[in-house]
Amino acid sequence: MRLTPLALLLAAACGPPSTITPAADVPLREIARSQEDTTTKQDLRLVPPEVYIRSYLQLFGGLAPQEVQTRARGADGGQLFDAWDDYLAALGLPDYKLDLPRAQQTNAIMVAAFERLAVALCDRAVERDLKANPPLPLSERVVFAFEAPNKLDDAGFASRFDVLHRTFLGYPAALAPGRIKDFHGLYSSIVAHHATASKKSRFSPTEAGWAAVCYGLARHPEFHLY
Repeated sequence: MRLTPLALLLAAACGPPSTITPAADVPLREIARSQEDTTTKQDLRLVPPEVYIRSYLQLFGGLAPQEVQTRARGADGGQLFDAWDDYLAALGLPDYKLDLPRAQQTNAIMVAAFERLAVALCDRAVERDLKANPPLPLSERVVFAFEAPNKLDDAGFASRFDVLHRTFLGYPAALAPGRIKDFHGLYSSIVAHHATASKKSRFSPTEAGWAAVCYGLARHPEFHLY
């Protein structure tokens, strides 16, 4: 039987696949070099206040804003925490009743308001988590989810600091070189100062030390800047 040209073409197309042999690597020829520009193109900015307030509410145990306000004020009234209405404009939120627009830039008052909220959070968390009588089980503590003995070695501090570091900054403290050592120094200095102070505070030296560590993390740029 004689094959037509079309049949020959189809037979060739359906034949065994060709073997492709890879060629040797040929290095690319360098044309030019340029220096990488790694300078910061813009300043760090605060996260939107709604995001920070949501984080604040979650750190208080996922409570509603009014519940957080009640807990933050405690028995001290407005000495530690006034009311949400006193902070919203300072945090940069708009107030349409007074025709105040949303703040477009970070300013010193805004940063101070964030820090005031952080102090209130940490102090109330110490009172709730570490000073409760009878002591709260670890599963019910919202910030200081660990036991706080009066004496801690380096490893004991590091494991407890890691709990706080993960809570506020979201990753293990070991990934931040030198941070455990720096905060251990802060903790130790506060404990020593409160142990020898002539005027006693409502916190024991150990509680004051952990409150100071909490202040540092809640004020840390990684917590409210991006």
